[in-house]
Amino acid sequence: MPKIATWNVNSIKARLPNVLDWLREAEPDVVLLQEIKCQDDAFPRLEIEALGYRCAVHGQKSYNGVAILSKEPLEQVSSGLPGDAADEQARYLEATSFGIRLACLYLPNGNPAPGGKYDYKLAWMARLAARAEALLADERPVVMAGDYNVIPEPEDCHDPRAWARDALFLPDTRRAFRRLLWLGYTDAFRALHGEPHQYSFWDYQGGAWPADEGIRIDHLLLSPQAADRLTASGIDKAVRGREKASDHVPAWCVLEGGT
Repeated sequence: MPKIATWNVNSIKARLPNVLDWLREAEPDVVLLQEIKCQDDAFPRLEIEALGYRCAVHGQKSYNGVAILSKEPLEQVSSGLPGDAADEQARYLEATSFGIRLACLYLPNGNPAPGGKYDYKLAWMARLAARAEALLADERPVVMAGDYNVIPEPEDCHDPRAWARDALFLPDTRRAFRRLLWLGYTDAFRALHGEPHQYSFWDYQGGAWPADEGIRIDHLLLSPQAADRLTASGIDKAVRGREKASDHVPAWCVLEGGT
């Protein structure tokens, strides 16, 4: 019954004490990390492996970077989102563990929109949809999780009017996210939680955290084979209140059974 979590740590070096504390407390079996902001050889493997995790890392100096941690061996590891050989940004990593195909992703922000960064975001989402569809063809459990930089619905932000022109909430962004759901993927959090105003990110600016002015942009999308096993999901909000916290918090789900 693996517990699978996703967390944009906003620099693994800066947040390592928080990450280690949370790993001890929450005891996830699998963790998909984003924005590690380091190259592969600078990732703190020793500290994390000391807690019983194997590590797969796809890093980049100072920016982006993703990693997968698992208490079981990581197999069939591959880095980079297919579809654009010229894309050098470290935003995507796949591996298999616990009999589940895991895809860790850090989707581009896209601001300012319109513009080149937003075009890159939409193109990246189109490539992601193609990969998501290809993974479904194997008919095995798939979890595609990470910082999607997408606010799916108005109830996933504190004030839709404040985000109306932001790349995270533009109609084309939300439409591209819905395409993943239409393929057959399930939003693990929304499958079990209908209440509005549940967030995974609070900006450092403007007193967003004390005022609880957040957004939900960190998602775990499950293939039908994984969704059938979903027993629990949640967001560890309290982590945001810790000293030197990331502006994101972990989101997680539990899947029954498995190998």
